Amino acid sequence: MRELQSNVALRVEEADVKESFRVSGRGLLHLSILIEEMRREGYELSVGKPEVIRKNIDGKWHEPFEHLVIDVATDYVGSVMELITPRRGQMLDMTSSPNGQSHLEFSIPARGLIGLRTRLLNATRGEVVVNHRFEGFRPEEGTLPNRSNGVLISQTTGKASAYALWKLQDRAEMFVSPGDEIYEGMIVGENARENDLVVNPTREKKLTNIRSAGADDAILLKPPREMSLEMALEYVEVDEYVEITPDAIRLRKIGLTEQARKRKMAKT
Repeated sequence: MRELQSNVALRVEEADVKESFRVSGRGLLHLSILIEEMRREGYELSVGKPEVIRKNIDGKWHEPFEHLVIDVATDYVGSVMELITPRRGQMLDMTSSPNGQSHLEFSIPARGLIGLRTRLLNATRGEVVVNHRFEGFRPEEGTLPNRSNGVLISQTTGKASAYALWKLQDRAEMFVSPGDEIYEGMIVGENARENDLVVNPTREKKLTNIRSAGADDAILLKPPREMSLEMALEYVEVDEYVEITPDAIRLRKIGLTEQARKRKMAKT
């Protein structure tokens, strides 16, 4: 509420759930700056998946559209098209230059931009320049695809062990390192498949009376994916939270226990 006195583009209203607020701003960057300031001031909060602001015009729902401009190496044009087309992006113009660069222009729903920047950077190995500006409100488009990969959800509380992460990394990309504090319901990695998987990232190696020389030296871990606040806000789905504290930024399911998640799915 104090931020509203100086941040004229911000809107805050109390939500239906106790001790929660619906915060509206000018894009994901605007909201992430506010959240980062609160985090540095010592606040702890959980943030849900960002949504675009819709308007009811003449009895029909309208959503914001953006003019998207992409400059990328011609070799990656196919990868860019594969990401934008399912998000209902319509190509307006495409030009190629002799130096191997292509200039693409699209009209795309604003909700299609959520999570797009990170995926474009990964698909083009960072060789892409993305700009977009507000076009206007148009009749709402159909549904957009959800995240293509599921996540790994911790089933226990404790510290992540190198042995457990080593066993999990073959089928997932991890978000945590050995020794990190883990709790039940926390998202610890991205599954290679589309389904969510409940795992135990704290499991230790069973001790036996027989040991071979160097048996414990064979654990090689890939570096975990480090997520910034903005990347985390782009990544989460509707049943997940970004948990923000002064010390850490973590991902979690809204229902921490498996029973709570099943009950919520049964209601929906």
